[in-house]
Amino acid sequence: MADNKAAKKSKKANVFVRLFNYLRACWGEIKKITWTNPKTATKNFLVVLVVIIVAGLFIYGLDRLLYFLLDLVMTTTGG
Repeated sequence: MADNKAAKKSKKANVFVRLFNYLRACWGEIKKITWTNPKTATKNFLVVLVVIIVAGLFIYGLDRLLYFLLDLVMTTTGG
């Protein structure tokens, strides 16, 4: 039993070797990434910005409309 554990421990790679292998694998994956050019990144940024502004204005308008309708329902004409 003790010999089996010792054998498994001796087969395990050094921590620095494992770290080096991990970093080498990470670098290989990073090299596979296709990075976008600045023109495309700017275009995508502007599209996202416009969508955010339009969605924000829509939500603001809906909020104002609902408050207006709630005000019509909740106001009472007292005499």
